[in-house]
Amino acid sequence: MLTKKRIAKLPRNASFFLFGPRQVGKSTLIKESFKEEESFYINLLINREYRKYLAEPSLLRHEVEALEPNIKYVIIDEVQKNPALLDEVHDLIENSKYERFFCLSGSSARKLKRGQANLLGGRAWTRELFPFSFLELEQDFKLARVLRFGSLPAPYLAQDDEMASEILDSYVDTYLAEEIKAEAIVRNVAAFSRFLKLAAVESSNLINYSNIAREAETSNKTIKEYFQILDDTLIGFFLNPYHKSDRKRLVKHPKFYLFDNGVRNALLNKHLAPVEEKTYDYGILFESFIINEIHRLNKYFKTRFELSFYRTNNGAEVDLIIEKVDGKVLALEIKSSSNPSKADFSGLYSFQELVPNAELVCVANLNQKRVYGDVTVYPWREFFNCLFDL
Repeated sequence: MLTKKRIAKLPRNASFFLFGPRQVGKSTLIKESFKEEESFYINLLINREYRKYLAEPSLLRHEVEALEPNIKYVIIDEVQKNPALLDEVHDLIENSKYERFFCLSGSSARKLKRGQANLLGGRAWTRELFPFSFLELEQDFKLARVLRFGSLPAPYLAQDDEMASEILDSYVDTYLAEEIKAEAIVRNVAAFSRFLKLAAVESSNLINYSNIAREAETSNKTIKEYFQILDDTLIGFFLNPYHKSDRKRLVKHPKFYLFDNGVRNALLNKHLAPVEEKTYDYGILFESFIINEIHRLNKYFKTRFELSFYRTNNGAEVDLIIEKVDGKVLALEIKSSSNPSKADFSGLYSFQELVPNAELVCVANLNQKRVYGDVTVYPWREFFNCLFDL
């Protein structure tokens, strides 16, 4: 399988946590970033190593102290499987006679936080890794493929569509359906399985906890916990409604986006055929693609944009509000059409009444920028170039 140069850059002179869903390429990125001859590598997915350190976490300290001085990096893959190792890491950072840096990867911080693990008190930075961005795929990027199979490395780079579908089926069946359940300590396996499909159906929609709880045959509280699990394990993220007051941003009904279109489609068995243009589903997938890209690049480039959406009781809506650190506000409408019109901009004009200085933008699947009064319509690639100064 081909590899791609990733945007995420790992620190070389600091210890760090690297979090991300399974199969986004964390181990590959670490191995490409740190040479074998300068690293000591522990993979807790290997049962032998997992059992060894589980039985005696202090072995880590003795082994690291015995390393040659040229071994500068200690890499522990899937560290959340043995949180007790972090106490040893903390002590080694503080007291080792040689300066060494610890690279600690895992699928999320959830298990560490729930187990009150030692998160090293600011002694380790935090990085996140996501599926491929279109920037990483460069000339190999194909929009139709991302909308159908997503951009997890293995399915996207698979040699044919059948293999891509098989990989996604395996991901959903053996990882999402099993490992997330174990991570969540889910007691009602059937309810969680129903919830996963409903979360895929509702991805990009306003969350109605009551409706989802009724269909999953469980409680509102449980559904909220399930969504939080997906957020904590980076399988998706919340998008809250916009409000001028920070205090009023905490609302009951956010939107939720799954982290990858391919995973969403596999949960719904929609990955087995191409997505037809000019359909409702195509529009949903295009919107999810754009918002996931902004979410990822915002993290990678540390632009610190505040992301939200706008919705009124009268039904006016804007897909994404981007608040920049300099105070500028951008209202973004996303259209999969190649020919958006003024009729598509009613939500933008509604938001302009609330925030008169907001920049009004529509991102569409077209080739040439257009201007309709106060609204600028960008080809989606050109929009990203402008937003992130690429």
